[in-house]
Amino acid sequence: MTLWLALLIAGCNATTPSKPMSLKEQYEAKLAATQAAVEKAASVEGEWRDIRWKKSKKKYLPSAIKAAEAGDYEKALKLLDIAEFQAKMGYQQAMAEKNAGPHLYGM
Repeated sequence: MTLWLALLIAGCNATTPSKPMSLKEQYEAKLAATQAAVEKAASVEGEWRDIRWKKSKKKYLPSAIKAAEAGDYEKALKLLDIAEFQAKMGYQQAMAEKNAGPHLYGM
């Protein structure tokens, strides 16, 4: 019992709390994850228009990068959340519809 208690206490003391990530570090991690999700969606032609399409008025990914360059990491993180969501949903949609084809008159 004493050995078990000693090991438990030693184990609890061995863990050190990690330092919370700064907004810039959060942005950099989120940007990498979002870019990977966008590339995955693009690989199956599932990239949605507003992620980075040139003719889109929103362009979430480039807008997030510009916001971060201006130092507004909170805005950048919000935009990256939207872009990552759209990338993941675009990938799922493309995969769900990959075998879809013209079904004319039951043929």
